[in-house]
This record gives sequence, C-alpha cells and structure tokens, in this order.
Amino acid sequence: MPVTSSATSASAVSTAKDWFRPLARLGYAARGLIYLVIGFFAALAAVGSGRTMGSEGALQTLMGTTAGSVLTWVLTLGLVSYALWRLIQGIFDTDDHGTGAKGLAVRGGLVAAAFTYGALALYTFSAARGAGSSGGGGGDFAQTLAGFVGSRWAATIIGTVLIGVAFAHFYKAVKERYAPHFAAGPDRMRIIHPIAKTGLIARGTVFGVAGFMLGLSAWRGNSDNETPGSQEALQYIQSLPGGAWLLAATGLGLIAFAAYSFLEAAYRRINVEEAG
Repeated sequence: MPVTSSATSASAVSTAKDWFRPLARLGYAARGLIYLVIGFFAALAAVGSGRTMGSEGALQTLMGTTAGSVLTWVLTLGLVSYALWRLIQGIFDTDDHGTGAKGLAVRGGLVAAAFTYGALALYTFSAARGAGSSGGGGGDFAQTLAGFVGSRWAATIIGTVLIGVAFAHFYKAVKERYAPHFAAGPDRMRIIHPIAKTGLIARGTVFGVAGFMLGLSAWRGNSDNETPGSQEALQYIQSLPGGAWLLAATGLGLIAFAAYSFLEAAYRRINVEEAG
C-alpha cells in the first residue's frame, strides 16, 4: 500500500509539472504582448503620434481592445503563470545558476521579477473584476524600504539594483547566455540571436535609465519614494538631445524584446523537472 500511494503521488506531481509547462509558455507570451504594446507606443511617440507608457498603461491598452474582456483573463492567467515560473526558477535553481554570489544575485532577481509580475497580475485581475487600479508595485516596495532605511538610501539601493539588472541584460546579450535555455537548432538560433541581443540590450537600457534616475534623485536629496518604471525611463530618453531618434531605437528594441519573449514561449526549456 505505501508503494502504491508513493507511486500515485509521484504520478500526480509529474502530471502537475506537465500541465505547468504550457502555462509557463503562456507567461512568456503575456510578457511579450505587454512589451509589444510598450515598444509600439514608444516608437509612435518618437514621431509625435502617441505617448510613452509602462506596463500598466500597456495592460490598460490591451484591456480596452475589442477582445479586451477575454484578453484580460488570458493575461491574468499568463502573468500569474509567469510569476510562479520565475519563483520556481529562483527558489529551485532550475537553470543551474548555483549558490555563488553571482548565482544568488541572478536567483534573487528572478524572485523579485516574480513579485513584480505577481503585482501586474493582481492589477489585471482587479481591472477584470472592475475593482480599478491596484497601484504600482514598485512604488509600494520603495515606500516600504524607505520606512526601514530612509528615502535617500531606499532610492540608492533600488537604483543600484536596477543598474545591476541592466548590466546583467547587457552581459546576457553579449555572451549569449540565453542560448543554452533554447531548445532550438542552429538554423533557428541564427534567427533568434539578433532578436534576443537587440531586445535584451533595449530592455537593459530602460532598466539602466530608471536606475540612473533614482540614483540622481538620491544624490540630489529629493527622492519621493517612487520607483521610476519603463514609462518614466522612456520619457527621460525622449528628453535627451536627439531624443526622438533614441526613443525610436529603444521602442524598436522593446518590440524585439517582445519577439524574444514570444520565441521563449515557443522554444524555451521549461525545466520543471528540476523543481522538487
């Protein structure tokens, strides 16, 4: 009897993992859809035909389409699945990052991403139920951290983390560290490489600009406990000399990151067998 019970339990776990794989892929697709909207509107804003927006703005745009009611629930499921997958990656180290300082930093970033996308899922779910906006998760975290260490230190810490995430994106792009996680042959990888590199560098740039904005705010001593997101970073890029060109390039890069996310949805190795 114990053997049968153990076998049944193992079978149930295996079935659950098999069911989770398509949900994790849906999560990558949901991320891609959000960045597609962000990149598209950034490119439009560069030529004066639109406005920049962040993740919540992109979600509002998607929910306002003709298929918005259905898409809202699909996005909610996708974002929850993506948050769970990031949590599994961070806790169980499904991609073998290890327990060294670098590996723990990467895994910590995955866990942080889980909470970020969990907050976006909650925002989308609230909108689906007509409960309105749940507010920005980044600002809430900044306020909580500021309560422990003070506004200036909170801005410095979060800004440093964002800049670190930016460099991690650049390193991942240049060293092609994403490649081992793709179950794709050489011919497909020749197509994936330029898309992945362009997308990762563009997203890293947005993180880096947001981190720079926070660091500058902390240095000037006028931190307001709000964490700048992609919308604020894109607006800052637009304000620079040659900003229209820079914003257009960043917008197209974020569209490439959306394509990279869709490719992950199709070809990413979902190593849930390593969890548990």
